[in-house]
Amino acid sequence: MPDYEQLYHLMVNAAEDALAALENGNVWDAKRLLIEAEQRAEEKYLEGADLER
Repeated sequence: MPDYEQLYHLMVNAAEDALAALENGNVWDAKRLLIEAEQRAEEKYLEGADLER
């Protein structure tokens, strides 16, 4: 079963980092941070998912 608390923290931390990047005018950095966090969260979710259902 996926560790939803870990996934939540990963995404919240990325959102905070993205907001900081936006405050500094770094739109592309903010976008990259969110995309990378989403990809990491998806990977972690699939690692923890029961794929034999």
